[in-house]
Amino acid sequence: MEKVCLELKNIELSFLDKIILEIPRLAVHQFDRIGIVGKNGVGKSTLLKLMAGQLTPDKGQVNRFANFAYFDQLTTPIEKEVDYELLGKLSIPQTDIENLSGGEQTRMKLAQLFSVYHEGLLIDEPTTHLDTKGIQFFIEELAYYYGALVLVSHDRYVLDKLITKIWEVEDGCVTEYTGNYSDYVAQKELQRKQQQEQHEKYMKEKTRLIKAADEKMKTANKITKANGHISKKETKAKANKMFMTKSKETSQKAVQRAAKAMEQRVEQLEAVEAPEKEQTLHFHQPMSLKLHNRFPIMAEQLTLKAGNKLLLNEVSFQFPLGNTIAIMGKNGSGKTTLLHHILQKGEGIIISPKAVIGSYKQMNYQLKKDQTVLAFMKERSDYNESKIRSALHEMGFAGNDLRKNVRHLSGGEAIRLVLCQLFLGRYNVLILDEPTNFLDVVCIEALERFLKGYEGTVILVSHDQMFIDRVADHIYVIENQQLKLKN
Repeated sequence: MEKVCLELKNIELSFLDKIILEIPRLAVHQFDRIGIVGKNGVGKSTLLKLMAGQLTPDKGQVNRFANFAYFDQLTTPIEKEVDYELLGKLSIPQTDIENLSGGEQTRMKLAQLFSVYHEGLLIDEPTTHLDTKGIQFFIEELAYYYGALVLVSHDRYVLDKLITKIWEVEDGCVTEYTGNYSDYVAQKELQRKQQQEQHEKYMKEKTRLIKAADEKMKTANKITKANGHISKKETKAKANKMFMTKSKETSQKAVQRAAKAMEQRVEQLEAVEAPEKEQTLHFHQPMSLKLHNRFPIMAEQLTLKAGNKLLLNEVSFQFPLGNTIAIMGKNGSGKTTLLHHILQKGEGIIISPKAVIGSYKQMNYQLKKDQTVLAFMKERSDYNESKIRSALHEMGFAGNDLRKNVRHLSGGEAIRLVLCQLFLGRYNVLILDEPTNFLDVVCIEALERFLKGYEGTVILVSHDQMFIDRVADHIYVIENQQLKLKN
């Protein structure tokens, strides 16, 4: 049996009197490959920090029986020895760390992580700033890793390739599932179907008992009316037959008791709630925003540079109406620069005069006006309040979240709100630069449903392979200063 490398026992961790994590026992074994999943803010990174010794629980013990390395998505790499072969594989320039871009810093931290062997690895969101090549390197480097791996990631493709066990964090608890992410999704779907069946069985039995109780009460009422309709003459005539009246009263009470017993059985039934329905929202566009050009965004002999670096050389393309177009390529190949050039209606770009473009950029959104989340959306959308609430709910805004002041939203909440605003707003073309970065898997899947229900044209850049496979009608790749349609 594989030895235990790390154990959490009777863990309790709170923040502002709210329990963040409550774990009776969890163990990481010698060759485990564990993926931690859950919504943003539920405690995934907190759990990893507990395991790494970065945090101390209020109660319980974290026992480590092996040497673990910890990769934190937010820290800046420090100067230390690195395997030069890894630096080359990851295309990290030879310069001071402060001169490295976000993606280059992530690659540097990975190079440092893989330069020394550790019995266990605790890795938090390693692919956020990586391009497709960097993600593939990460997968290949860990495919034959001889040790315990615990990984927090929103990249479902990476989780499918590397993970054999899922820890789902929800409401302070951790539930373990066997298999990779796709297996986990299948198990959750099976649970949802079973819950639906149990709910239908519960509702059927509840309806049957209520109906039977109603019928019993009707019978009891009929007996009562029959007794009440006996005339004085009949009463005198039957004075010597009191036992008959008593028999009717006894029968009436028996029926009433039976009805009450059924009502009690209804109360005693174990209620099974219906599972939350997953629905695709449809974002219908008004006639005033309808485009009729077959290709609302085109380019003719477009040449694009960044300083002295040639990114695109005499490129032509036609992006079709009502489609989702994904653009892929290595970091630095010109993807974001191309999106910016389209937004600027730069030289070589041809855009339909009726195109109204909404854009999402990779940045920290800070909303400055004092208003609630719901008011923010209603001001920027022509959809009715019901549709607005549905979209916000899909992106994780429910209940009191709708009354939050937008100025006080976290970075992740602001990103989700901006994405909602784009789909509900007055646009017919959306340009999205890495929209899945910093979203949890639940919100990425909601974004996929948004894209499926959107009638406009979408151009997006992403390194999330599964996301692209699920939403893109056409995939383009920037290679060798050309924009090529992927087969």
